[in-house]
Amino acid sequence: MLKALRSVVRLKPIERNRTARRLRSAANVDDFRRIAKRRLPAGVFDYIDGAAEDERAMARNADRFAARTLVPRVLRDVSTTDASTTILGARAPMPLIIAPTGFPRIAHPDGELATARAAATHGIPFSLSTMGTRSIEEIAEVSSGRKWFQVYVWRDRELTRDMLARCRDSGFEALYITVDTAVLGRRERDVRRGMSLPPKLGLDTFVEGALRPGWVWDFLRNDPIVFSNVAVSTRRLGKATEDGTSAVSLADYINGQFDPGLSWDDVAWIRSEWGGPVIVKGIQSVADAKIAVAEGIDAIALSNHGGRQLDSSPAIIDLVAPVADEVGGQIEIYCDGGVRRGSDVVKAVALGADACMIGRPHLYALAAGGEPGVRQLLDFFQSGIEQTMALTGVTSMAEIDHQLISDR
Repeated sequence: MLKALRSVVRLKPIERNRTARRLRSAANVDDFRRIAKRRLPAGVFDYIDGAAEDERAMARNADRFAARTLVPRVLRDVSTTDASTTILGARAPMPLIIAPTGFPRIAHPDGELATARAAATHGIPFSLSTMGTRSIEEIAEVSSGRKWFQVYVWRDRELTRDMLARCRDSGFEALYITVDTAVLGRRERDVRRGMSLPPKLGLDTFVEGALRPGWVWDFLRNDPIVFSNVAVSTRRLGKATEDGTSAVSLADYINGQFDPGLSWDDVAWIRSEWGGPVIVKGIQSVADAKIAVAEGIDAIALSNHGGRQLDSSPAIIDLVAPVADEVGGQIEIYCDGGVRRGSDVVKAVALGADACMIGRPHLYALAAGGEPGVRQLLDFFQSGIEQTMALTGVTSMAEIDHQLISDR
């Protein structure tokens, strides 16, 4: 009997690393989200997880991916699959980009450092936000991989110019211009929680944190969280408005910089100051995609800011084919919003996207397990893309086209 039992039963090895034990249960993005929700105070989680108003745009982004089906082809030799592609003229092992996100150190004390290292290991571009909590220089110090910077066209042109100079000095490759924040969307989870930009962590947050002592301990024993990129440039420029020591006191200065008068002329100014590849992030119509081509932009990110701006904005995957039909081959097209699996990436490529971007998923993974969590997430996407390719009978990105996706 014991011999029979031994033939079918194997004991799992004991995992002594707490993070590794935690990550064992993460089989997909929803699992990373579940772990993040368990580890973070409710207000902090909602700040990461929430969207505008009724959060319908965020839901549509994911639901419209799920509604689309692929057309499997069988009896093809798929013994070798190659998910590599070209993004802005350089090879990447898969068509995936880490999207810029604000305030990631609220998820994990390493913040962007962990994500940049994981992205470099996987050979995909990492994007740093103007509203990031690690500086341009700190990212360059830990990552020799591909680094992109996201910038807002603010009223203070001197501040913007200084950040661009710092990016050039630190070896950043490309620049995003985010264009869908003329005003900030109404994020009602944050209203209910009393959260703001940046999050103000009140007594209620720490009461909740008593049930999450790991997060509270990490928060208290690490350096204060600030908008590092803005803080460094304001100090360099001798701005009297802010010395960079407090994220909360920086907030009024930053919020006053958003310019509802933003136009294509401002985009042209940024391009002239930068001199390198530029991606316009926040395109949500064919008409604006065509203008981007006419303006000589290198790439566009079809994006509704993860549903955090206009709740009535279109599902991003629904924009890919119409935009690709009009401007495909003239400009690179990135799909940003609702990407949760490798199969979603394949669907977007089949409709005409050159790559996909992930925002919330990497924040969930960061909260769940720091750098190991982000690495595991990227492994999940890589294997998911390759598995989907094999199951649909294609062996390279070049073979993926509209015939792979059902029109129904």
